[in-house]
Formats: sequence, C-alpha cells, structure tokens
Amino acid sequence: MRNALLTYLDLIEGIVAAMDARDAYTAKHSERVADITELICLIMELSENESENIHIAAHVHDIGKIGIPDYVLTKSSALTDNEWEIMKSHSEIGYRILERSAGFSEVAVIVRHHHERWDGKGYPLGLSAEEIPYGSRIIALADSIDAMLSDRKYRQAMSSEQCRTEIGKNAGIMYDPNIAAAVLKNWGLIEELIASAENCQNNNT
Repeated sequence: MRNALLTYLDLIEGIVAAMDARDAYTAKHSERVADITELICLIMELSENESENIHIAAHVHDIGKIGIPDYVLTKSSALTDNEWEIMKSHSEIGYRILERSAGFSEVAVIVRHHHERWDGKGYPLGLSAEEIPYGSRIIALADSIDAMLSDRKYRQAMSSEQCRTEIGKNAGIMYDPNIAAAVLKNWGLIEELIASAENCQNNNT
C-alpha cells in the first residue's frame, strides 16, 4: 500500500501544481499545508503509516479545485452565494477523483472532510467532533494556519501572534480542541517551519 501511494503521489502532485498555476494567490499552498500537516502529525505522535496517509492527503487536499471554473476560482472580489456553493464543491470533487483508485480510498475520505468543523457547521456533510476523520481534523487546522499566515486577495497575512490567538478562540468550535491545544503548546515549532520555508523561498527568488 505504501509503495502504491508513493508511486502515484508524483503524478497527483503534478496535477496539483497545474491547478495552483491557475491562481497565483494559492501557489505552493498545498505544499505548505502538507509541511504543516507533517509537523502536526509529529506533534501528535502518530504512527508512521497514519502520518503518511494524512501527509499525502494534505498534498492533494485541494485537488478538487481542478474542477472549479476559473471565474470562481480566480475571482478577486467576494463570491456570491451561488459561487460559494460552487467553490465548496471542491472537496467532493477531490473525493471523487481520488476514490477511483483503491490505493487512495483512505486518502479520499480525509480529503472529502477537510472542511468539516468540530461544531458541525462545516461541509460537505456537516460532520461534528469525532465523526470527522482524524486526518481531516489535522489538515483543517494546517489549512487554516497557512491561510491566516499568507497574503490573500482580500487581506494581508496575519502575524504569528494573531494566528495563534485565532486558533485558541476557535478550539472546540472549528478545530479539534486536543489538536489545537497541542499545536499551541508547540507553536515555536510551527514558527520555525514557517520561517524556514520563507527563507528557502527568498533564496530561490
């Protein structure tokens, strides 16, 4: 199973790279989320096999955006209600893409639910608390961290302290409170990872 996943990962990452190229604001987003996810798995002391599945799911968590029309994906102003519903469909699209391969069945489920919330107000199914796959809960937090610490079309990046505050405020609301608490306890590791990634990016420009 492990070798099968790794064999196909390069191909899927190529598809993700093509998707990212459609929207400069989300370029490298999947890679950063995967790096943060890998660190959270380490913090949570997960097994190598479990961490690997979650890490791969993080790399491809937004693969469903390949099926979102450009006028929605790259829109610079606020989305309409209808456009937001279209955007939200990316988690289901990603699930349908990945579930076609038996080797990616677990990864597909994690990807499907990475926008669920601990309080049940997420999507696509409105799962809550421990109904949400554990890997999806980790990626949800990693995704939020990268979103908050990155410049967006509609706002500048938050500071590290602002991001940390938001995670604390939303623990038990958006995020698994145990995962959020562990991440906050080890926030220095998150900051080191972000700083290292920024240094690498600056050295390559």
